[in-house]
Amino acid sequence: MRATVIRFPGSNRDRDMIAALTLISGQAPQLAWHTDADLPPSDLVVIPGGFSHGDYLRSGAIAARAPIMDAVRKAANSGAKVLGVCNGFQTLTEAGLLPGALMRNAGLTFVCREVILEVVNNTNAYTQHYAKGEMIRCPVAHHDGNYFADSETLKRIEGEGQVAFRYAQGTNPNGSLNDIAGIFNASGNVLGMMPHPENLIEPAHGGDDGRRLFEGALGLAMAGAA
Repeated sequence: MRATVIRFPGSNRDRDMIAALTLISGQAPQLAWHTDADLPPSDLVVIPGGFSHGDYLRSGAIAARAPIMDAVRKAANSGAKVLGVCNGFQTLTEAGLLPGALMRNAGLTFVCREVILEVVNNTNAYTQHYAKGEMIRCPVAHHDGNYFADSETLKRIEGEGQVAFRYAQGTNPNGSLNDIAGIFNASGNVLGMMPHPENLIEPAHGGDDGRRLFEGALGLAMAGAA
């Protein structure tokens, strides 16, 4: 499984993502720069978190218009998995690869803490190693994570199983509609999520609930599975 991490000016979670993919897969991911015209052959493309281009205009707005994003769209349309975490999720919505938008947190403050996520749809490669309804821990760190979509879009993504994760009751840190923490595209190969699974993959992090997402995306068996 060939994974590629895209780097933008202002990204600050790219090293965390590279470390996570290397640890879990046993090989370092390929790297692509935002001005590149093409991606290396990739089965999984990851847009990590951070503050691409200083979050000017809107979070992810400038990154979504980078040359590399044309190659990301082509990869997604060809069936490659594309994962956007935090600023990566914002970039995917700005690029039109996922529906809706990420607005300022309802409290208008930056939040950095652990939340509890409910696994809503586990019939997808990314979530296949979780149980439907399972509650998992995951850290968040964002200022613009308030997911919004118009009523018709919201009805569609809810009805078609595109909600991947919700913030468990009482843990929504940003005011997202329907407590949405992560969504799939209609084809199921693109996932955007605000929480950071790469920061909870081993005991040194205080837990490994995020590890199974990467094992599923990379087509790996769960660690310790028979």
